[in-house]
Amino acid sequence: MVDVKDDLRYTKSHEWARIEGKRVTMGITDYAQQELTDIVYVELPEIGQEVKAGEIIAVVESVKSTSDTYCPVSGKVVEINSELENAPETMNTDPYGEGWIAVLECESPEELLSPEDYRKILPEA
Repeated sequence: MVDVKDDLRYTKSHEWARIEGKRVTMGITDYAQQELTDIVYVELPEIGQEVKAGEIIAVVESVKSTSDTYCPVSGKVVEINSELENAPETMNTDPYGEGWIAVLECESPEELLSPEDYRKILPEA
C-alpha cells in the first residue's frame, strides 16, 4: 500500500511538497521510493541554485536504476538534506520525514496535485 500524506502537495512525476509560506520542503513520494527499491546515492542540488518547476533538481540512484528528481516549484534552494550523502536509504525508510531532499524559497508556489488527485494517478495496487 502506498502512503499518501494529506498535508502535502504532489507532482505527476512523484515528488511531494510541503508548503509553509514562501518555503517549500520537497522530496520523492512513497510510491517513487518503492519503485526505485534500495536507494544507494543521492546527488543533491547546490544551496543558492535557482530552479524552475519541472527542472531536474536531484538524481537518485538505486540498486535498480538512476532516476531524475524534478523540482515541484520555481525558486531558490536555501537548504539541502546533507544527511542523505551518508544515509541515502533514509529516502526508503522515511520519504516524507527525514528523507526530504531540499528546501526552496519561492514567491508563489505553482499549482500542485492535491492528495486526492495524486491518488488517482497511482497505478492500482
